[in-house]
Amino acid sequence: MSGSGLLRLPRLTRVPSMSRLPWLRRAVLPAIFRSIFPSVLHSVLRWSTPQAAQLVALAVVLSGALMLATPARAEVSAIDDSGHLIVLRKPATRIVSLAPHTTELLFAAGAGARVVGVSAYSDYPAEARQRPSIGDAMRVDLERIIALKPDLIIGWRSGNHAAQLARLRALGFAVFDSEPRRLDDIASTLERLGTLSGSAQGSSAAANFRTALQALRERYAKRAPVTVFYQIWASPLMTLNDTHIVSEAIRLCGGINLFGKLVPLVPAVSREAVLKANPQAIFVSDEDPQGVDRWRTFGRLDAVRNHRLYRVDGSVMNRAGPRMADATARLCEQIDNARPNDSKNLRRMK
Repeated sequence: MSGSGLLRLPRLTRVPSMSRLPWLRRAVLPAIFRSIFPSVLHSVLRWSTPQAAQLVALAVVLSGALMLATPARAEVSAIDDSGHLIVLRKPATRIVSLAPHTTELLFAAGAGARVVGVSAYSDYPAEARQRPSIGDAMRVDLERIIALKPDLIIGWRSGNHAAQLARLRALGFAVFDSEPRRLDDIASTLERLGTLSGSAQGSSAAANFRTALQALRERYAKRAPVTVFYQIWASPLMTLNDTHIVSEAIRLCGGINLFGKLVPLVPAVSREAVLKANPQAIFVSDEDPQGVDRWRTFGRLDAVRNHRLYRVDGSVMNRAGPRMADATARLCEQIDNARPNDSKNLRRMK
């Protein structure tokens, strides 16, 4: 104290680097702050004095020093496809992917370097194959996931076992549900994963995807409709209904999914039902090498008679990732080939 009764504060000519004084950052400053704050509060509440004013000033200085000493951690948040709000204290640095499509989305969003575990069949991009496997999407290895200590898990709502996702949440893990049902959901997911991982690449990837889709919509908006059967499995014969994202791609191209109104997302149909529906084009996306040839024996089908049987890479088309833009462009070309020559440019509406 000086003769005037005021607290004399030292003059600082340069603020020391906190990284060079870890003991100051971790122990001394917090201790000082905890010791003087009660006195400051007491003085301020009792009466306003010069001493209280200088103590307040000192507290402010030390508070600022503490803020500088502690690295800033920007909170990030996003809403997943189940409506859950995912809040992280800082962008995720250890991410586990529970499905092939979420793996692809993470890498496309610029979070590939932060992915520490992936599900089986996560084969794109090639770098994803080097990540540790946490098991098949239908039955992941919980112990392996826990050992990876992820700060974010990207799950597949309709593909992962619901009880396992619930268990991971109960253990305190942040679990983001991914369930893209529309093509625009892919762009939205890229943005959200970019946010949660602190990557700006998610926004640019989303913009590129939307631009590609818009070009396809404009190109095929007025084309005549083409009836389509889309096969995803040969035995039992299975297809997709209209709520699946692939069906939206078919509609974008001007196609009509003949079994789109069936209730299950992945319905089983009989070969007789396909013959009765008589599609103009048949797409086979399963891995059966004889998948297309099996239909050639049914010569009365319009798709067979007009040579409109197509093989589709299911690992691209059936996987809700950014490569769906290119796969949809190819699908549109094939559907366009199935149109009668006199209806290529004008959609017939009654």
